[in-house]
Amino acid sequence: MSKLSRREFVYMMAVLGAAPVFANSHTRMTDTTNKLEDYYKLKPFGNARFLHMTDSHAQLLPVYFREPSVNLGFHGNYGKPPHIVGDKLLDYYGIKGNKRLEYAYSCVNFEKHAKAMGRTGGFAQIKTVVDYLRDSFGKDKTLLLDGGDTWQGSWTALQTRGKDMVGAMNLLGVDVAVGHWEFTYKAQEVLDNVKMLDAEFIAQNVMVKEDALMDETEVAMQAYDEDSGHAFKPYTIRKMGNARVAVIGQAFPYTTIANPQRFIPDWTFGINDDAMQELVDEVRESEKPDAVIVLSHNGYDTDKKMAEVVTGVDFIMGGHTHDGVPEAYPVKNEGGTTYVCNAGSNGKFLNVLDLDIQNGKIKDFKFTLLPIFSDIIDEDPKMKKYIEDVRAPFKKDLDRVIATTEDTLFRRGNFNGSWDQIICDALVDVKDAEISLSPGFRWGTSVMPGQDITFDDLATQTAMTYPETYRRAMTGTQLKEILEDVADNLFHEDPFYQQGGDMVRTGGISYKINPTAKMGNRISDIVLTRNGKPLQANKEYQVSGWSTVGAKSPGEPVWETVETYLQSVKHVKNLKVDTPDIVGIKGNPGIV
Repeated sequence: MSKLSRREFVYMMAVLGAAPVFANSHTRMTDTTNKLEDYYKLKPFGNARFLHMTDSHAQLLPVYFREPSVNLGFHGNYGKPPHIVGDKLLDYYGIKGNKRLEYAYSCVNFEKHAKAMGRTGGFAQIKTVVDYLRDSFGKDKTLLLDGGDTWQGSWTALQTRGKDMVGAMNLLGVDVAVGHWEFTYKAQEVLDNVKMLDAEFIAQNVMVKEDALMDETEVAMQAYDEDSGHAFKPYTIRKMGNARVAVIGQAFPYTTIANPQRFIPDWTFGINDDAMQELVDEVRESEKPDAVIVLSHNGYDTDKKMAEVVTGVDFIMGGHTHDGVPEAYPVKNEGGTTYVCNAGSNGKFLNVLDLDIQNGKIKDFKFTLLPIFSDIIDEDPKMKKYIEDVRAPFKKDLDRVIATTEDTLFRRGNFNGSWDQIICDALVDVKDAEISLSPGFRWGTSVMPGQDITFDDLATQTAMTYPETYRRAMTGTQLKEILEDVADNLFHEDPFYQQGGDMVRTGGISYKINPTAKMGNRISDIVLTRNGKPLQANKEYQVSGWSTVGAKSPGEPVWETVETYLQSVKHVKNLKVDTPDIVGIKGNPGIV
């Protein structure tokens, strides 16, 4: 495969630059001057097409989503995608001044662009685009891949245990899927959803525990292969026109560390790179595919390392870290080059990978990270009706106004976001605590200034199966250890030890962090924000939080805590976000 130039990677640039930048336009794609083909018609190329979406987090409707202003990379990932943000990202890809792509790929002028262009994503809009791209290229030559984190992230998904999203995936026509937050439901619920799913659910790295197989537990007896121990089918072979391709599944490797194992006690997870290599070799030898694709939920940096150590893979279509990277990133290995792709989050993007397969090999390819601009795409009527029906039983709760805001509320970024600050402030205030801790989840949409904050908005930040709150005593030493542990998870030099998520969010304290330091030495100068006094190692503090991975916490679900707080605040204005003092990052392009 030839390496394409960066501008070829973004070959929708010229077309999208011509798209109208105003929202709610009367000149929509149904008009002769603004048809869908004007913006989403890709030049004919190749003979096999992969459409890939990931990390939609159950967002059926169009959303606002602010891209991060902090996404730091160090060591081998310093200054490389996805660790380039803001104006530096626009310069890197040569798209500064293209308002559509500024809005899609960066946080630059976010409020201005959001006001002009409105929301992005939405399953009814995605279906319109998917159907067009599939039909115009050829259904028999197109596969739609879902990279996971699809069944969690909304109130309707929580109430239906992910079944609302299974129905949406079926209507969308997903062919192959993999998972992560899918495994935060109970194991039998996961298996029931997989049975309902029209797509193949694959994962080479989810295994059934030997003792569960020996005990013949109900879940173990539903394993895909009891002899190999695979809980799910590890790969699939698909015919695409005259080509045969292999798609191998890679679920999030640290699921039982980052999320509660108590829900899925019979399954184990891991990177399993040695097993991946053995499987790739076996598939190459026995199946003789024309291309090998890994559908992954490792995270971008972990995928890049896997591309270095595993040979024989052509493309890794990745997810988990929510990175909207507008290129197929080339990674050299002993066998040649593997290209790593990621499709952002919240339904905001659709990856389109077109392969030119000749004589059993990939001769060339074209790739684009295709933004889903809701203001220029008509809704698919069937999907629109489905979404309305799914939301109808919960509409009263979803539409309930809790408060209003003059600030942009967002989450995504290595450190604290304004939505996270509200959660932290609520935990301190309602739980009568001195300090609060909130997980560095990457999921959660944005709310624009001047908007109502509804329960629907709150649920996009909190709707999960282990939302219970706690209030307990912790020493200063314990708090520092927590901060150090999470920082190592985020900034460890080896991507295989990065277990996902951003830095734990904090309330009531500020601190200094040096991401380039070694484990145990990154965090210093922790002080209480209320009085500026240093945290004392042996003193106990009342700490509140939520989302415990081990035993279930005793408190109310966090959405009740935050709703109580917001109802008392009524109006969010000039919110002070407690961000740490970050050192050792001078010149790093991963921070605005």
